[in-house]
Amino acid sequence: MSTIHFSQTTTATPEQYIAGLTDFGPGRSKLFGNSSDEDLKVHSESAHHADVTEGSGGVWERLDYDWSDPDRVVATTTDSNTWGGHSGHTYSFTRRPDGTTAIDYVVVREGKNLKGRFLGVVLGTVGKRVLAKAFVNSVKAVEARNTKAAAEHA
Repeated sequence: MSTIHFSQTTTATPEQYIAGLTDFGPGRSKLFGNSSDEDLKVHSESAHHADVTEGSGGVWERLDYDWSDPDRVVATTTDSNTWGGHSGHTYSFTRRPDGTTAIDYVVVREGKNLKGRFLGVVLGTVGKRVLAKAFVNSVKAVEARNTKAAAEHA
């Protein structure tokens, strides 16, 4: 099992980042590169929960998203062709005095088969850089989306 921790500071508010994270419409891959639009399927969605299948590159997972806590989003893997056990994603948000937001992101990967175990080892070592880049890119994409929205409403 690999547990990978990332931290990033953003100009986006927790609400803005959560809005991007829980936007399961077309174009999701522009915010989250590891979630291809072709592999995205929303099974159900309510005010603070969603049951979504997403992935890319032949790896998919069904996630139970819970954003009922305004400072935290937990996406628990409920099914996958690769991941099992305690796999999932947790985003925690801390508002900072300077108006920015600190995001702590934890990814847990527990392989449920040979492919998953192999990818778990890769992600826990050299693959961490790939995930870190994807996370930084998602933060930048959410910031750009919010800058564009603010300019359109000005």
